[in-house]
Amino acid sequence: VNNVGTNVRKPTIEYTTEEYSKLMATNLDSAYHLCQLAYPLLKESGNGSIVSISSVAGQTSVGSGVIYAGTKAAMDQITKYLACEWAKDNIRSNSVAPWYTKTSLAEPLLANKEIVEGIISRTPIKRIAEAHEVSSLVTFLCLPAASYITGQVISVDGGFTVYGFQPSVRIT
Repeated sequence: VNNVGTNVRKPTIEYTTEEYSKLMATNLDSAYHLCQLAYPLLKESGNGSIVSISSVAGQTSVGSGVIYAGTKAAMDQITKYLACEWAKDNIRSNSVAPWYTKTSLAEPLLANKEIVEGIISRTPIKRIAEAHEVSSLVTFLCLPAASYITGQVISVDGGFTVYGFQPSVRIT
């Protein structure tokens, strides 16, 4: 399970080269190289499963910062590519893409009532995810019961990515 990640939220033109490098190394390079290193063990197991923790930020703009979003989009594409390339070795690869979840990374943002109200207003289920709701899917994807699931990016987002436009007044 690739589950390391960090973020620096700021406008695109304000990122330093060091911040770019840190986010790429932490969010993308570490997952890519871990997959490379784990390949022989996964192949030998005869039933390997890679699960990468991505983000809905890799699928749609959520104001989280361009570098973070880019690393998650790239992780999703690596997930899909490995699902095809390594299928011959019975290695599956999937990504789990959460929306805001009660974690230490999100804690400073979730302390802001205005931000939480904004998140909830765009989430049909009208709440923030609990960490166990994400980890339960990760666990399932590692089990034999998920042996026919590969190359997928599965959102755990309370409906956020499918919400679309919801007018405040009825349109007839």
